[in-house]
Amino acid sequence: MRVSFPVDSEVRERLEQLEIPFNADGIDPFGVSKAYLGPSFTLLKFFFRRYFSVHTLGIEHVPQHGRCMLVGNHSGGIALDAAMVSASQFFEMNPPRLAHGMAERFLGKIPFASQLTHRCGHLTGLPEHAERLLAQDRLLMVFPEGARGTAKLFKERYSLVHFGTGFVRLAMKMKTPIVPFAFLGGGEAIPTIANAVSLGKLLGVPYIPVTPWVVALPIPARLDIIYSEPMTFEGTGFEEDDVVLAYVDRVKKRIADLIETGRRLRRGDVAQLTNSGPHAGVAGGAHT
Repeated sequence: MRVSFPVDSEVRERLEQLEIPFNADGIDPFGVSKAYLGPSFTLLKFFFRRYFSVHTLGIEHVPQHGRCMLVGNHSGGIALDAAMVSASQFFEMNPPRLAHGMAERFLGKIPFASQLTHRCGHLTGLPEHAERLLAQDRLLMVFPEGARGTAKLFKERYSLVHFGTGFVRLAMKMKTPIVPFAFLGGGEAIPTIANAVSLGKLLGVPYIPVTPWVVALPIPARLDIIYSEPMTFEGTGFEEDDVVLAYVDRVKKRIADLIETGRRLRRGDVAQLTNSGPHAGVAGGAHT
């Protein structure tokens, strides 16, 4: 017996506005399903608007149409950041956009997780999947820190760990603008004090985050997402490592500046930011 989940009226309306070629059964060429997106965004709406009351700044920098890569930092021991960024694109963009995430490969080994993530638009993080999405002018969400980023402890919540280089090579090859973003508050919502690596391996995941209340269930906390001006890098994607690393460092620096801007906003330093713009301390658009 098929179980039907309620879908919010706003979610239903926004699903119809997505620039995605769903077929008569509500499935797109990548396997994304309206039947899964409806309940998913209905649930996300509660967390995005009520539980966390997410603050978004600079969303006008995200193109309304065409291929684009959203590149940002991890914050929090689980994929809270990806969920809220996806919700911001769906609820605050007009027309709404579906942000496709690159899911960690271990999710494919968890019962039902692979199908759920796939049907909601998040494909396994393989280069060929990312290229196919961008070739179809989709919106791609990338976290270059990978699993190392989600493993950050509470005291490291505003830091950045090593960035991979694949996202810049991909952006250059596919002629795709990068919109850097900073996500703040995940460390407060899920304050990780330790990572249970051995337990995680037993369960088929890299680790299990441990919070002061043991289980990594998020508590209500202020979440902020700050988007920056697009950055574009000319090239083929096959440049020398030192060239690509320099571009990666520029994106990482932009995200670090956005995090600092967010921290000042959270401290209430509004006057200083108003005098110098919402992205005070953030470099202007990069066109290389």
